[in-house]
Amino acid sequence: MTETAPRPTLEAVAARAGVSRATVSRVVNGGDGVREPLVERVRKAVDELGYVPNQAARSLVTRRHDAVAVVVAEPETRVFADPFFALQLRGISKELTAHDNQLVLLLTEGRDDHARVARYLAGGHVDGALVFSLHLDDPLPGLIQRAGVPTVFGGRPGWSGDQRGVVYVDSDNRGGARDAVRHLVGLGRTRIAHITGALDQTSAVDRLDGYRDVMVDADPRLIVEGDFTPAGGERAMRELLARCPDLDAVFAANDLTAAGALRVLRESGRRVPEDIAVVGFDDMLPVAEQSDPPLTTVRQDIEEMGRLMARLLFRGLDRHTAAQGIGVAPSSVVLPTTLVRRTSA
Repeated sequence: MTETAPRPTLEAVAARAGVSRATVSRVVNGGDGVREPLVERVRKAVDELGYVPNQAARSLVTRRHDAVAVVVAEPETRVFADPFFALQLRGISKELTAHDNQLVLLLTEGRDDHARVARYLAGGHVDGALVFSLHLDDPLPGLIQRAGVPTVFGGRPGWSGDQRGVVYVDSDNRGGARDAVRHLVGLGRTRIAHITGALDQTSAVDRLDGYRDVMVDADPRLIVEGDFTPAGGERAMRELLARCPDLDAVFAANDLTAAGALRVLRESGRRVPEDIAVVGFDDMLPVAEQSDPPLTTVRQDIEEMGRLMARLLFRGLDRHTAAQGIGVAPSSVVLPTTLVRRTSA
C-alpha cells in the first residue's frame, strides 16, 4: 500500500513564510491586523506547500462552517424535472462559490423529512439556510425558526405566525400576471382562462390575484387549478375546453403548464394563436423558445433570485458575526417582471 505524504501544517507554512504561527492563522482565517507584505508571504507559502486549512480548527476561530443548506420543499422527482429549480440552484451555487462556501442540498419528500431537516439545521453543521418552494401548510418555517438558523426564503411568506425579521426574495408575481392578461385583452381576447399553479403556494395565489385584477367579472368556469407541471397543464386544458369551448385565450401560471396546455390544444385542432392565444410565466428558455409555437411569457430572473437569496444570507451572517453586531440588517427584495412577446400570443 502506498504511503500518503503528511499534510502540510500551519507550523510548516509559518517556517516557509518566516512568520509566526499566529500570523499564519490570522491570514488563513481572514483576520485583520496583518501587514500586506506578510499576507503575501503567507499566501505564497500556502500555495507552495499546498496547505489546506483544517475546517474543524478553522470553525473554532471563525465560528463559521463555510457551508449553507439549501432546502427545497419538494420531492426529488419534481426538483430534478423542473428547470425552474435548476436555474435557482445555479444562481445560489454561483454566489456560494464566490464566497468559498459549500452547498448542502436538502429535499423534503414528506413530514418525516421535515423533522430530519430541522434536526440537521439545529445540529450546527451549516452557517445558514436558503429555503424555497414552501407550501402554505408547511411546518418548515416554524421548525427552522426554532432551530435558530439564519435563513432567507425564496418567495413571499404565506404561513401563519410571527413573520417579523423574515427575509425573502420574490418576483412581482401579481404585477406580472396583470401584464400577461392585459396583453391578451389588448389583442381583443374576451374569454380569457387561467390555469393556476398549486394554490397552496403564494406565487400561484399572487398570479391568480393578478388575473382577477384585470378579469374582474370573469366566468368562474374559466379558472382551473393546476400544479405547475406539464401534466397539470394538460389536465386543466382538457377541463377548460370541456367547460368553455368558446374560450379564446389562456394565461398559464408557468411555462411548464403552458407547454402542457399547448399539447392539448394541438390535439384538439385549435390553432395558436389564431383560435386561442397562450401566455405563460417564467421565461425558462428551454421551454419557452422550443414550444410550438414559441411562447409569449412573463420573464422573472430566476437565477438572479437565487444569487440574491445567498447575498442576503451572507449580509445577515456578516452582521451577526461582527464584533458589536453592527451593520445594516438585510431586507426582503421583490424583483420586477417583464412580458416577453413571442408568437403564441
